[in-house]
Amino acid sequence: MRILVTGGAGFIGSCYVRGLLDGVHPGYEDARVTVVDKLTYAGNRANLPERHERMRFVRGDITDAEFMREQVAGHDEVVHFAAESHVDRSLHAASEFVRTNVEGTQSLLEACLRAEVDRVVHVSTDEVYGSIDEGSWSETRPLLPNSPYSASKAGGDLIARAYWRSHGLDVRVTRCSNNYGPYQHVEKLIPLFVTNLLNGLDVPLYGNGLNVREWVHVEDHCRAVQAVLTGGEAGGIYNIGGTALSNRDITDRLLDLCGADRGRVRHVEDRKGHDLRYAVDDSKIRTLLGYRPRISFEEGLASVVDWYRDNPGWWKPLLPAPSAPGGEGAGA
Repeated sequence: MRILVTGGAGFIGSCYVRGLLDGVHPGYEDARVTVVDKLTYAGNRANLPERHERMRFVRGDITDAEFMREQVAGHDEVVHFAAESHVDRSLHAASEFVRTNVEGTQSLLEACLRAEVDRVVHVSTDEVYGSIDEGSWSETRPLLPNSPYSASKAGGDLIARAYWRSHGLDVRVTRCSNNYGPYQHVEKLIPLFVTNLLNGLDVPLYGNGLNVREWVHVEDHCRAVQAVLTGGEAGGIYNIGGTALSNRDITDRLLDLCGADRGRVRHVEDRKGHDLRYAVDDSKIRTLLGYRPRISFEEGLASVVDWYRDNPGWWKPLLPAPSAPGGEGAGA
């Protein structure tokens, strides 16, 4: 078995690759893994073993069609994590998101088609559905993205569907809620707040902090991706949910875990087009594929805070240069 993982040096992709190499996924204990990653600011070679007999690392851009044809050839399966993923950045540099998330996905799928890859998992996001006031989205919900990031991911989803319908390529799509866990870049809400608090800094909370997201530990997400790879159906879409909490709730929990008080919270101007609430119905993946998350949010969040406390050498080099008060806020 040969499996290619795009974005395999990023936060979620590297967790999946480490799981493959550690024998976490039954039936894949001997799989040979090729990691393709451009190593942008969000990709970190330190997220992966320096060497492993079953892993090959290749630096490259998924939008390079010829490069991708060369890399995909000879592989049985592909899991596609590579993406530009930070909403705030997409508000200021949308073209990079369209290039990577739409054009890059098309380049990859064309390479998979030519190489006659057995199956592909395209990893997407719940943000493609837009905001929902009550209830939850099923996989049949129309796509109504509200940021350049989510619109570009929705474009990638539609490209994936087109390659399945037009060419018969076996592509399965996952749409996951917010991930958290070790090795997450410090621009994201949980690691940003944890590292700020550990450094004695305030945490910048968007607006009133009442925006609601679902949170799933990255290891549970990777188990769900593997369940779709091995048990899903061609053209299938699978939501992956989590624990629903407001950004204010997340902030309060992190303050407690870091031994800080509410005086460390600085409310900043809300993000443009900030979706109020996300919620997915993940009964399909639970019922058809038997997936269940294993890590409770309380346990997972505490372990994440401990990880950042114990690994300053990993995250301190990623910190931005100091900025004036009133800068960019956070809120997933």
